[in-house]
Amino acid sequence: MTLGCPYGTHRVLEPKGALPQGAQRLDNTMELYDNEILIDVETLNIDSASFTQIRQQAGDDEGRMAQIMLQIVESRGKHHNPVTGSGGMLIGTVSALGSALQARDLKVGDRLASLVSLTLTPLVIKEIKKIHKDTAQVDIEGQAILFESGIYAVLPPDLPQRVALAALDVAGAPAQTAKLVKPGDRVLIIGAGGKSGALCLHEAKKRAGVTGQVVAVDYGEEAVRRIAQLGLADVILNVDATKPLECLEALTHACGGLADLTINCVNVPHTEMASILCTRDGGTVYFFSMATSFTAAALGAEGVGKDVNMLIGNGYTKHHAQIALEVLRENPQLFQLFSQIYV
Repeated sequence: MTLGCPYGTHRVLEPKGALPQGAQRLDNTMELYDNEILIDVETLNIDSASFTQIRQQAGDDEGRMAQIMLQIVESRGKHHNPVTGSGGMLIGTVSALGSALQARDLKVGDRLASLVSLTLTPLVIKEIKKIHKDTAQVDIEGQAILFESGIYAVLPPDLPQRVALAALDVAGAPAQTAKLVKPGDRVLIIGAGGKSGALCLHEAKKRAGVTGQVVAVDYGEEAVRRIAQLGLADVILNVDATKPLECLEALTHACGGLADLTINCVNVPHTEMASILCTRDGGTVYFFSMATSFTAAALGAEGVGKDVNMLIGNGYTKHHAQIALEVLRENPQLFQLFSQIYV
């Protein structure tokens, strides 16, 4: 029996001793260890920060975008954007199960979404079939390996595949929101017009209750229109989050005070200080965005004398997949929005 490390260190080529996520290069040969799962991959859901960076680097040219993604996987054995450090997730069909995993509630032919990042997932792309620039989803022919410790969700039969994938890609955000929001809180969601922000709006509204207040920030008329259609925000601010003083002025003018909890879901850099300035002393900032510079956040808070709790956007919390999918079942407007975008 050939067993690999449950955390996948047997796949690390460089540097030796590293865990797969932080490794520079993985072994992406598709010979299966006895405690691995082989996936025939259909679609990659590229992390929003990574996809935005690739579009910018490629000048929005799809052919060049495909070349960049293929080069990343060829050089690293995984889709680990060297600029943003982020990856995404995948959907596909179980092609083979290692003999040590036969007892799992999983079988060949099951369709699943990975709930671990592409930055730690050995991946081979044989062909990029289509790039969906409006959704950051990429249809491919390829294969991937999930390690014994890797988490996944079998795709639910009651939701369209692409809708479920979009929600599962950001499942940590609404689940963490559900944990963090208390009744009566003023909750500020920056980047509320995106998919993670929209899911967070639902959970924030539900958890803050009638005595709380949900404030949505995004930039541009289209994003503001989407937020308004959902009917989940008490206040909507159309303001550029890379301009912290403008955000602070807009929030205090509209609400007369600062947020108890700020959730940052943006896909562009330099929004750390808007999040920090708009949060009261003793409050909490949850940085879900992979575009966050945690150095900028830590030193920036110190520089303006803000005593706020800052949380790294862990994409995993218990039952996060179930929570994210349940949001779509609970909220017809959100389900309709996701269906319009991703189906």
